[in-house]
Amino acid sequence: MSFDNDKTVFQVVINHEEQYSIWPDYKAIPEGWKAVGVSGDKATCLAHIEDVWTDMRPKSLRDAMAGA
Repeated sequence: MSFDNDKTVFQVVINHEEQYSIWPDYKAIPEGWKAVGVSGDKATCLAHIEDVWTDMRPKSLRDAMAGA
């Protein structure tokens, strides 16, 4: 399977800084990332990320700026 194969199923994953990515369903999710419960083809997963990831700043930066 390949990232560019139309038949590849992906999962949407997030890290502790609330940064999103996609990960092939057939591979183990790397340490520090967790699935958010959305899976499908690449376009579906990327569309979900576009909808929910509206602030690209890492969580630690958002938190620091909110406290300033």
